[in-house]
Amino acid sequence: MASLKQLKRQFLEYIEIEKGRSLKTVENYDHYLTRFLDFSKNDNPSVITDSSVREFRLWLNRQPTGHDKKNNETLSRKTQNYYLIALRAFLKYLARQEIKTLPAERIELAKISGHSLDLITREELQKLLDSPKSSDLKDLRDKAILELLFSTGLRVSELCALKSDINLNSDELSVRGKGGKVRVVFLSDQAKKCIREYLKARKDISDALFVPVDAKNFRENTARNFGFLDRRSVERIVKQHAIKAGLSKKVTPHTMRHLFATDLLSNGADLRSVQALLGHSSIITTQIYTHVTDKHLRDIHKKFHNK
Repeated sequence: MASLKQLKRQFLEYIEIEKGRSLKTVENYDHYLTRFLDFSKNDNPSVITDSSVREFRLWLNRQPTGHDKKNNETLSRKTQNYYLIALRAFLKYLARQEIKTLPAERIELAKISGHSLDLITREELQKLLDSPKSSDLKDLRDKAILELLFSTGLRVSELCALKSDINLNSDELSVRGKGGKVRVVFLSDQAKKCIREYLKARKDISDALFVPVDAKNFRENTARNFGFLDRRSVERIVKQHAIKAGLSKKVTPHTMRHLFATDLLSNGADLRSVQALLGHSSIITTQIYTHVTDKHLRDIHKKFHNK
């Protein structure tokens, strides 16, 4: 019988090739499963038991995040669930291979309290969008990124993968999301205007829509094949402009995705349409935004219900 390490490698190849998972997802699953295998110190699938999983969960629950050593902050339940989701997927794969091990359904995810969304007000959003003010390439790029995130609700990985041959004569844009699924998103006039101005200022020969800005090279109009901007760079860009705009709240590219969804719902869009625009495979994921519609219902009740 193959060892657990061999089976893990086969599983990772399976989800990449057969299931079409992204390389980032495969990398994450590898990390989660490696930690489990290192903890269990065994290479036999039959030793994965209720007891060994329970011990692993206790160990996970006590692991420090490393973010705040003074407060001894440990892994959140949400993070712990990522490990369990990866382990369940691995166990389902083993079952399909008719390998005797713990049934995947024996693993229950930790209960998580209601989702709280990191949101900013409409006024704060406008301050953020107005933060890149100059006509230099960096601000033109940053302005285009912020406007595009709010216009489309793109995941940061989807935004980073966009190419410079984007068709700005159309209001629609096809993007490839999680699991290789293609969906259509829509560009606002403001987003298209900002992208046009940014591309017009570009002198490089990169295929990427958003590239790292090397001030010296761009000042000298050096034509270079710059690579694609990565997700961490986009996260830093959003954070820097949030600070520049005087916002005290934490703002990330995913905050812009939240704002996109809540803006649609608060203006009357139905949940199924928002699900499609966000690229959620399950409407359960989209339901974290129902607090917006709940507020709308409260306002209706207050306005029309007899007291």
